[in-house]
Amino acid sequence: MLDQLDYELIELAKNIIKDNYDGKTFNHTVGSALRCKSGKIYLGVNVYSVHGICAEQVALGAAITNGEREFETIVAINGENNKVISPCGNCRQMLVDYMPMCNVIIEDNNQLIKVRAKDLIPYAYHTQY
Repeated sequence: MLDQLDYELIELAKNIIKDNYDGKTFNHTVGSALRCKSGKIYLGVNVYSVHGICAEQVALGAAITNGEREFETIVAINGENNKVISPCGNCRQMLVDYMPMCNVIIEDNNQLIKVRAKDLIPYAYHTQY
């Protein structure tokens, strides 16, 4: 069940992609917000290229760059329709690698829920847990 902090995290992700959405060249179409166990929040937008990087990865990189190593909850927002989206396969693997016990906010049957990152890929390759 989502709490007030989760809804605030969703709003931050919506705001970061609203401020950066690029509907012409589609270089920035997803926003993400990551809350660490310290309470600090890091934001990211995807950076499109031949080998682009997803918004979740940008947010995680910013958190790690600032010394964070314990993560609580992450969410991604589609900039076109402002909806919560599930991480792509590459992001799922990254989340399992870096934060398997982190909550991931996703939509399931038109309802927002939290699942552990490690549960997004059944039988995932992992080394941390």
